[in-house]
Amino acid sequence: LQSMKMVPVPEKAYGTFFEGDCYIILHTKRTSRGSAVDLHYWIGKDSSQDEQGAAALYVTQLDNALRGNPVQHREVQGHESETFQSYFRNGIIYKKGGVASGFKHVETNMYNIKRLLHVKGKKHVSATEVALSWDSFNKGDVFLLDLGKVLIQWNGPSCSIAEKSRGLALARSIRDSERGGRAQIGIIDNEKDSPDLMQIMKMVLGERRGELRDAIPDAKADELQKANVRLYHVYEKDSDLVVQEIATRPLTQDLLQHEDCYILDQGGFKIYVWRGKASSLEEKKAAFTRAVGFIQAKGYPSSTNVEVINDGAESAMFKQLFQRWTEKDETQGLGKVYTTGKIAKVEQVKFDTTQLHARPELAAEQRMVDDASGEIEVWRIEDLQMQPVNPKTYGQFYGGDCYLVLYTYLRSGRPHYVLYMWQGRHASVDEITACALNAIELDKKHGDEAVQVRVTMGKEPTHFLAIFKGKLVIYEGGTSRAQESTPEPAIRLFQVRGTDEMNTKATEVPARASSLNSNDVFLLTTSQVCYLWCGKGCSGDEREMAKVVADIVSKRDKHTILEGQEPAEFWEALGGKAPYANEKRFQEQITHYQPRLFECSNQTGRFIMTEVVGFCQEDLDEDDVMLLDTWEEIFLWVGKASNTYERNEAIASAKEYLKTHPAGRDLATPIILVKQGYEPLNFTGWFNAWDPYKW
Repeated sequence: LQSMKMVPVPEKAYGTFFEGDCYIILHTKRTSRGSAVDLHYWIGKDSSQDEQGAAALYVTQLDNALRGNPVQHREVQGHESETFQSYFRNGIIYKKGGVASGFKHVETNMYNIKRLLHVKGKKHVSATEVALSWDSFNKGDVFLLDLGKVLIQWNGPSCSIAEKSRGLALARSIRDSERGGRAQIGIIDNEKDSPDLMQIMKMVLGERRGELRDAIPDAKADELQKANVRLYHVYEKDSDLVVQEIATRPLTQDLLQHEDCYILDQGGFKIYVWRGKASSLEEKKAAFTRAVGFIQAKGYPSSTNVEVINDGAESAMFKQLFQRWTEKDETQGLGKVYTTGKIAKVEQVKFDTTQLHARPELAAEQRMVDDASGEIEVWRIEDLQMQPVNPKTYGQFYGGDCYLVLYTYLRSGRPHYVLYMWQGRHASVDEITACALNAIELDKKHGDEAVQVRVTMGKEPTHFLAIFKGKLVIYEGGTSRAQESTPEPAIRLFQVRGTDEMNTKATEVPARASSLNSNDVFLLTTSQVCYLWCGKGCSGDEREMAKVVADIVSKRDKHTILEGQEPAEFWEALGGKAPYANEKRFQEQITHYQPRLFECSNQTGRFIMTEVVGFCQEDLDEDDVMLLDTWEEIFLWVGKASNTYERNEAIASAKEYLKTHPAGRDLATPIILVKQGYEPLNFTGWFNAWDPYKW
């Protein structure tokens, strides 16, 4: 918010927040039942009361404009919800001052910078600007000394590997988004080994006197506290506001009457306001004010998280606080529906692109800038230069290469640009750097107008899939260069996911039977033939899209085979039969329970869990113990470098999790302990494009 008005933030600055400002964030995500919309207003610690009031007002207006669909959140600097933090995977940066004072100055003097950032967190990273002094340092965190053209990452002696790598991801993100890729990053992991970098630090900070401070543990709510849920009925009586407690755990859905508004207090860790469909407009408007009043009355900290929820558009987090939750169109509650297959089946939604112009907010969050009908140009990075790719092979990406994809589309008669930097998993560091530098040059040629998108192999955004019209193929290794000398593998296996040309991609997986999954179509190419293997759980649309891809990956005859009717040659090509992710009781019904991944920590004697929203394999760090809750089973994933205490306490932690779960879970739920590098299929099936060789 700038002078009480909403001003759009340029995409390059997403994730950077000025402490003197308030912000509004709109996030839309496709789900199996349409789309989930979240609306957050973020309060900087130095923002004025007026700005905070204006932000809350705008959120209410936006909510009305979006017909009461969004889940609304109040976020306070340093105490953001896990959902909010999941939008900024490289971390959140807090800058001193406000936009008015700081913004223009950053644009013009990109390198004229001297600041110290205190980086905290392992799963959710945030960086706060602190005083340029050794007094700001401690032994347990990462600090970034940002001098514009040079970024020095100083790792505290008691930092974990994950904290160091998240710190580096943040440093790279500052380099790529704020410095256009043109800054050097130096790392001090051990002061004795980096005399030159320490010299620079001493020049800026002076000589260090005395010992460094010990690390400060984060104050987090434990599971016992979060389990203490209470439901309050909120209503007006003779112009007085009455808040009446009506129930404690386990809560049931029938307690919520459509004519009323309720406050659900999750142990002071988070406050939910539920607004009934038939409650009065006045009541709906007062939701945030009431929540803040409730927080004050209870003596909770003013940073307490608030989520405002509408009847019929409840968030997954909210539903899981109830013993059973039934959707309008289903007859059974949470527990029952989940007896369907234990393999993750990703519901592919037909997406109506004609809505994009009518609802730009949908476009922004679907990552769909348009209907994908624009022009594409693709270059490969070769000898650190851009080499045009033959248009006949557009859509084919090799894990040993980096590519630049320039997408041009017209809006109101003028060209707009999106520049994707696709980085292969096996590309060299030099190529990845060259890719970023060439992107800057290409962006310059287009008047610095391109939206630059860094795409990591396997994490391609929706729009990227859509522009290749169902012909996106990702080869695990190799390169598409002309003088490539290594022969292509004789046998390759591809997993095809997608139901139409807007959402399809084929990913190469290891050519062995254990890679198969009953939910998908797989293409097995040999020197004689190309098999289209159709899993029991795949749909007709998925089979049709696989045929399109089959013509790209193989010129041989195509044979369609159904799961369970494979010829002997099929298994032979895969090196023999082997168990794979399949489920006898498979039904084509999608569970509404979203699997959830948590980082577990039991070090302080208190059981603390941090949720990772929108998780992937990258979120499993080797010094972690992670808990994956798929409702029917609880998986504990134990990293190689996790500490013995947490490893030994893992099973106890899982039992504690079930016992304290607000929904009153079945304590007999199976608990499965999984070791890093030995993950079974019923675990890896919940992750998209799992890479068995990652570690």
